[in-house]
Amino acid sequence: MFSRSLRRIGVALFAVLALAVNQAVAAPPFETTARNAILIDVDSGMVLYEKNADDRIHPASMSKLMTAYVVFEQLASGALKLTDTIPVSVDIWRKWRRLDGSTMFLNAGDRPTVEQLLLGVIVQSGNDACDVFATAIGGTEESFADYLNQKAKEIGLRDSHFTNASGWPDPDHVMTVRDIATVAERIIRDFPQYYHFYSVREFTYAGVRQRNRNPLLGVMDGADGLKTGYTAEAGYGVAVSAVRDGQRLIGVVAGLPSSRERAREAERLLSHGFRNFKSYKLFDKGQMIEEAAVWLGEHDRVPLMVADDVKITIERSARQNMKAKLVYDSPISAPIKEGQRVGTVVVTIPGRDDVEVPVVAGATIEEITGFGRIGAAFKQLLWGTGRSVTDSLEPAADSK
Repeated sequence: MFSRSLRRIGVALFAVLALAVNQAVAAPPFETTARNAILIDVDSGMVLYEKNADDRIHPASMSKLMTAYVVFEQLASGALKLTDTIPVSVDIWRKWRRLDGSTMFLNAGDRPTVEQLLLGVIVQSGNDACDVFATAIGGTEESFADYLNQKAKEIGLRDSHFTNASGWPDPDHVMTVRDIATVAERIIRDFPQYYHFYSVREFTYAGVRQRNRNPLLGVMDGADGLKTGYTAEAGYGVAVSAVRDGQRLIGVVAGLPSSRERAREAERLLSHGFRNFKSYKLFDKGQMIEEAAVWLGEHDRVPLMVADDVKITIERSARQNMKAKLVYDSPISAPIKEGQRVGTVVVTIPGRDDVEVPVVAGATIEEITGFGRIGAAFKQLLWGTGRSVTDSLEPAADSK
């Protein structure tokens, strides 16, 4: 079938918005005093900056993000309710009374609600609250840690290992800043109904008012999470997130010498992202890009579309030099199933690898059988396959 050798190519000069490609993008010079750091765009998953992002570090209380993730999961499934109460054991009370760590000042015999305990974990960084959750969900802190490790693999953490629920110093309790950012992103994506807890500025329990340790809340425009951490060995660290004009970034810095420098570097990192990168949209989910000719099908054309939003996050200066082209074999042979991959949108950005976006059939086209095949084949051989070059792709409206 000689027409199968034809290659259909559509070309368009167009600025694109965020596609889920986890690659670092060239950016203006930036450096941080943090020992480890990473900055990602949540909508695309693109890494905008990284420094020693895969070094295993002691995360301190930033690992409480993982404990909170499991609690959110329990809430979403109905296994827990915010109004449920959980008793505080004498053992937990004694443990955190003698250890020099942050607590929400739980007392033996207290029955705080799940919501109070969550605020204790998130706002007050309460190690005692983490242990109450651990024993309530896992039976023991050890079995809960085993569950954390299992869940970590499920949600894509690659280089983390948990030995406790709170981040209390342990040589075997480690994470990377990349993994910390991944947990933060999963909290935002998977449990938006609970994310507001990370914006709570202060919380009082047992008559003790404590302020959220997040240095950017109420200071940086759009900042609304997530969690600080500190131990003498780990230094000062924080996972932060902010949203501006619909663009959400997550940054993690670790290994800093003071809380003041932690606040400064976290803000600098997020500001660098918002200042130099922007998200642009090429196509909306389900938007038809083109109609392609069909070979020996009950219909002679099939719509081509993208299965998901096609977006990319790039340097603002790179927008005008971006190109997108649609590539597929024409005509497409029947039978064709709706959702079947039939082509690719190739996005070319100077200075980085091309981004390839799958293109799928927007309808099911059955194959012609019997004598109808002869007429259809003759028609296509006689008249060809129509246009071979698309002058332009029809993009979605430019958006954040």
